[in-house]
Amino acid sequence: PWEIIVVDDGSRDQTGELVTEACTGNPGIRLVQHRRNLGYGAALKTGIRQARYEWVCIADADGTYPADRIPVLLSALRDHGSDMVVGARLGKQAAIPLIRRPAKWMIARLAEKVAGESIPDLNSGLRVFRKDVARRFFSLLPDGFSFTTTITLGMLINGYSVEYQPINYYARKGHSKIHPLYDTLRFIQLVLQIALYF
Repeated sequence: PWEIIVVDDGSRDQTGELVTEACTGNPGIRLVQHRRNLGYGAALKTGIRQARYEWVCIADADGTYPADRIPVLLSALRDHGSDMVVGARLGKQAAIPLIRRPAKWMIARLAEKVAGESIPDLNSGLRVFRKDVARRFFSLLPDGFSFTTTITLGMLINGYSVEYQPINYYARKGHSKIHPLYDTLRFIQLVLQIALYF
């Protein structure tokens, strides 16, 4: 059994109407809407709370992540007994903008020092995990972009099993809301906060 939950985080485009149309006659798709924009992490937490099943897969809806890799991630979660499997953007078609690569590399090295192990992709937006494990970290998980960074570090530092499977990463449809300098500084601050917290 499966379901698709689309969280519309207070968007001003036609997301709600398009998903409502897709839901018609298909009980496996549900739309959940925030009245106003609460943030990436808040949208993910809403979706996780609404999920009916034990395993949850999160994915951005901007065309960057290959949905056809979801069965591979789920198989790894089931067959290897992992608590989370991350789609690591290491494939031949990993279109990560050049301007972001130095900052991502630096933050990843800092995170690896904190976690004490290699982290191939700290903040990929395609991952599967056990719902009950994710909910244990809800009080720490921010409402902004750093949800994925926080859950990765939180799980690693607390001894949960995190696995990485290579995926491609495609050019985004639409515009990114990440500011290269400001958000890099925020991510560094976040990694240091998690290190101090644990």
